[in-house]
Amino acid sequence: MVDHLRFLRKHEHLSPTFGNDGFARKAEAFARVFGTPKFLAAQTAFVVVWIVINLTGVAKFDAYPFILLNLAFSLQAAYAAPLILLAQTRQAERDKALADADAQHREDLARATEQRQAIATQNTAQLIDLLEQNTRLTEMTKKLSERIETLTVEMHHRMHYVPALARAQQQADQPGIQQSGGPGSSYGGSGEGGPRQG
Repeated sequence: MVDHLRFLRKHEHLSPTFGNDGFARKAEAFARVFGTPKFLAAQTAFVVVWIVINLTGVAKFDAYPFILLNLAFSLQAAYAAPLILLAQTRQAERDKALADADAQHREDLARATEQRQAIATQNTAQLIDLLEQNTRLTEMTKKLSERIETLTVEMHHRMHYVPALARAQQQADQPGIQQSGGPGSSYGGSGEGGPRQG
């Protein structure tokens, strides 16, 4: 099975924003809260309640111009800004690591594609060679079949036509022999008869 995430293994330490220890995990969770709508709504409600309490006289621990509230926001900004900057820095590192891993993955895919193309080209060449060999074998088989057919016809001709021709020639020769013997005998008979008449 191919591990498609093997290029990201060496960058796993960049996954947590602030590290892998307990404090880092808490800091990361705290930094994540700053960007949520719930935190914005809760902070707005807290500020409204704070101002209403101090303006209505329910409690006067931070009278106008709300110096304590400004101090609290300044303290919050003092901690929130570094956390956000650190989170952005880590995110930039993660983006770079992911880009490097993606580039390595693309290079690996390109090498694999080149290897597959080379194998496919080799297989195509072998297939063409086999097809050419098959064509030559087919032509040779056709020629052999034609040769066998020719030899079969010749053998059939020799086995049937030649003996029949020989018999016909023998039958033609026998009447000639009989005809050549007939006149000789008649001539001899007339010769013998001649002296008898004299």
